[in-house]
Amino acid sequence: MTRADLDKQPHEVAEMFDGVAERYDLTNTVLAFGQDRGWRRATRAALALRPGERVLDVGAGTGISTEELGRSGAFAVGADLSTGMLRAGRRVRAEVPLVAGDALKLPFADETFDAVTISFALRNVVEVEGALRELARVTRPGGRLVICEFSSPTFAPFRTVYMQYLMRSLPVVARGVSSNPEAYVYLAESIRAWPDQAALSARIAAAGPWSRIGWRNLTGGVVALHRATKA
Repeated sequence: MTRADLDKQPHEVAEMFDGVAERYDLTNTVLAFGQDRGWRRATRAALALRPGERVLDVGAGTGISTEELGRSGAFAVGADLSTGMLRAGRRVRAEVPLVAGDALKLPFADETFDAVTISFALRNVVEVEGALRELARVTRPGGRLVICEFSSPTFAPFRTVYMQYLMRSLPVVARGVSSNPEAYVYLAESIRAWPDQAALSARIAAAGPWSRIGWRNLTGGVVALHRATKA
């Protein structure tokens, strides 16, 4: 079974997600106890999309998040490094525009989009600051960024229980629903190694032309929505 390491080499990450594509959406819903639907809706709301705007969904996977963004009336395009995920998505969401694209080298011209977002994928990129700069490149001045990503629960006892679930229970549950449970060992490790809310905000600020940076916790900080505006 294929899994990536925390050095996050792009070909290893892509191959790992190719291997989980067929049951990826179902597995995520099971592992998140159905909370993933609410996280997608919260991401759409945070982007404040208007009909006719253009929004890019990076790390879109099967396009389930892109489909949610399209409910705003905006023109939503998904991009992902994994061709296996894109193939799986096109079979069930033929109406959703999905393209192959690396977060570090997006196949779009400068200032193409009114808003950009990346959900549960930034931590899989080998160079986070480079991805943040690339997201800024394709965003028009005044455009919005929303990052939806696993984060650090704010209540210490809950944080302890959550980390135990990640490292012990999540891989066990994944064996029952995923075609590649080893990928979810990487998932747990990558979440544990990911910076908390304040540290990620600092990285966004250091990456380039992002201003008005803030965040909102979801599910007690299990997930955080980071928002910024391109200066």
